[in-house]
Amino acid sequence: MAPVKIAVMGAGLIGKRHAVHVRAEPSAVLSAMIDPAPTGQAFAEEIGVAWYPAFDALPASQRPDGVIVATPNQLHVANGLELVSAGIPMLVEKPLADSVDSARKLVQAAEAANVPLLVGHHRRHNPMIRKAREAIETGRLGRILTLNGQFWLVKPDDYFDVDWRRQEGAGPVLINLIHDIDLFRYLCGEITGVQALSSNAVRGHPAEETAVAILRFASGALGTVSASDTVVSPWSWELTTGENPAYPRQDQSCYQIGGTHGSLTIPALELWSHTDKRGWWEPLKRERIPFVPEDPLQAQIRHFCAVIRGEEEPLVSGREGLATLAVIEAVKLAARSGAPVEIAPEPALAKASA
Repeated sequence: MAPVKIAVMGAGLIGKRHAVHVRAEPSAVLSAMIDPAPTGQAFAEEIGVAWYPAFDALPASQRPDGVIVATPNQLHVANGLELVSAGIPMLVEKPLADSVDSARKLVQAAEAANVPLLVGHHRRHNPMIRKAREAIETGRLGRILTLNGQFWLVKPDDYFDVDWRRQEGAGPVLINLIHDIDLFRYLCGEITGVQALSSNAVRGHPAEETAVAILRFASGALGTVSASDTVVSPWSWELTTGENPAYPRQDQSCYQIGGTHGSLTIPALELWSHTDKRGWWEPLKRERIPFVPEDPLQAQIRHFCAVIRGEEEPLVSGREGLATLAVIEAVKLAARSGAPVEIAPEPALAKASA
């Protein structure tokens, strides 16, 4: 079977990581880097692949089978619509867009044209998360009633030397918490309402630095989640999972999910339950659920190839990315207004007529 030809659009930090993972995937070949900047051209030359300043600069003979869109958030929709017009499957980095309205345009266009659209919420591809979902779906926790999630770490001062990182939309809600919200939806179902508060009390930038939200799930479960990029702590996905070796790994968990018959910590995958009778005087049993670790970014590339070949359906479709973005938008609105925000389900999109 011929390898799938994949081009990466955007040669920033995440675009470069995608390029490395594409090159490491036996079923794929990195066919081109697409980036208008001289640094993008230099990176392509460094790794020995073709470079183009824009997608429309690719000759027909170099047309890829799929494209990873890792450009700035505000360009995702325009880049994605260009790929829809060309009929090329795409994996768009999170967030799908910089607003729900613009994301909806891309999802509708891709569905109408029957072009696969995947969103880069790569944590769903982590085998540990798959095991957690399996424990929940098989009823080992009973009925899920509550969850708690934390993203607490401190970003160094020089991180904010780049102007856009100080501006509205660059705080931990959209940049970081969106990953956690996506996992909570994947594990516990749809979120139908939120309440939230945010603060920028330390740095004073337009971007928030701390946010706290209460989540209401369609199942009736309730959750709390807090995010801060100003707190020294070991409690965040980055520091607890070992997913990215750049972060010093800590033997802690950042999520707890509680049900009527058990509770689960993540990423430790410690399942706490009673052996027989349930009650506060009964001894608790701790079981660690085993799993085989794998780089989720690598697994995501392999999955993208399978979707392109028609072997699998997208794990994180455009609709999934849109639904997660809607929750994040609701959190930001609730924090600004101080009022609860309801999240309406997306209406079914009409199928294009034959």
